[in-house]
Amino acid sequence: MGDYLAEAVTNLERVLPRSLLGRSVLIIVTPIVLLQVISAWVFYDSHWDTVTRRLAQSVAGDIATIIQLLPQPLDTAQTDRLFQIANDNMRISITYKPGEILPNDPTIMRQNLVDRQLSNALQDRVERPFLIDSRSLEKYVEIHVQLADGVLHVVVNRRRLFSSTTYIFFLWMVGTSLALLTIATQFMRGQVQPIKRLAQAADDFGKGRDITDFHPEGAAEVELAGRAFNLMRDRIRRQIAQRTEMLAGVSHDLRTPLTRMKLQLAMMGSAPEIVELKNDVADMERMIGAYLAFARGEGAEQSFPTDLVDVIEEVVTNARREGARVKLDLPERSLILPLRRDAFRRALANIIGNAHRYAKNQHLWLRQTKNGIDIFVDDDGPGVPADSREDVFKPFFRLEQSRNTETGGTGLGLTIARDILRSHGGDLTLAESPTGGLRAKLRLPF
Repeated sequence: MGDYLAEAVTNLERVLPRSLLGRSVLIIVTPIVLLQVISAWVFYDSHWDTVTRRLAQSVAGDIATIIQLLPQPLDTAQTDRLFQIANDNMRISITYKPGEILPNDPTIMRQNLVDRQLSNALQDRVERPFLIDSRSLEKYVEIHVQLADGVLHVVVNRRRLFSSTTYIFFLWMVGTSLALLTIATQFMRGQVQPIKRLAQAADDFGKGRDITDFHPEGAAEVELAGRAFNLMRDRIRRQIAQRTEMLAGVSHDLRTPLTRMKLQLAMMGSAPEIVELKNDVADMERMIGAYLAFARGEGAEQSFPTDLVDVIEEVVTNARREGARVKLDLPERSLILPLRRDAFRRALANIIGNAHRYAKNQHLWLRQTKNGIDIFVDDDGPGVPADSREDVFKPFFRLEQSRNTETGGTGLGLTIARDILRSHGGDLTLAESPTGGLRAKLRLPF
């Protein structure tokens, strides 16, 4: 039973609209439709049925009256006068066909409510064999009644048997519902738009893009969420600014004694011990630069429409100058994306540099998708074990366990690269390359 209910809920979720506007309209439409169905059923079952029955009884009563007033034996003059009175005052046309006999097994047409009610009324009032024909004439109903010496042929206008208020009721009900639904949909769309703008602003801020035209609006709850978003954005910007200023001071304080140490070591000659100290100071300076770059990030740079192909070519050209062997497959046309150019250059340079450290050859190519662009960097190096591909993104994690930065780096290159890609709304993942090494996949959204 539980599995059946879970499956039913899943199927229902697939059918229901996913947007807030669609679900809101559905919430409005469902009660209206149910109300209309119930109202129509009540109207059909009570009012329309009652009115139609009374109209049919009125016609049947008129026919029964005419039959009772027929002179016996029939006199042509009196009969014609009686039929003329019925035509003038009752709006029914009557002719008498002497000698005719209705079929022994007449087929009484009961195709709709009017036919059924008229048949019941004739059985109660006339109490003679009859035949109803509601198809032969468009605006009239023919009634044939068997008398002793012939058949009474009665033609009645449909208006005497049918109430036009039925159509008027349904037209007003459906028309007003559609009009109100259209108005409600427009109002709901106006209420949903501020939520969509808030979502877009949050997405842009998460991707590092500048937000200048967002103002809280809409319902009280939506406006409150917008103001909370603005306060959060301002707090994050202040924290980034304070961290950048603090790290700038730390960088200055650390680099000043390192510079003095380099100057003192330069004046102390070239003894083996001095050379080792110089190398240690250079490593320390390089590591401090990497640590500060990781902590500082690229938060101050704004996103601008940038030619992705141009940036990739620039980074690959610089990597080739440093000895990297990179095969490049790029489209000839430009690909314009909102990017923080310097930050993305740094992320791509870290990935290519990391591959150059362990592999001889690289292949960089890209693929355009519906939601963005995927950039692939394949190498023929030793690769990374599958169970360690997420660990290499941790700060200061290195597969090569020595502290030698020449053989293993500082352990921050991939960390910084993924942080930059995610700040653009994308991601950086690792997988096995078709060439046997490592594949780095950089995803950038439009």
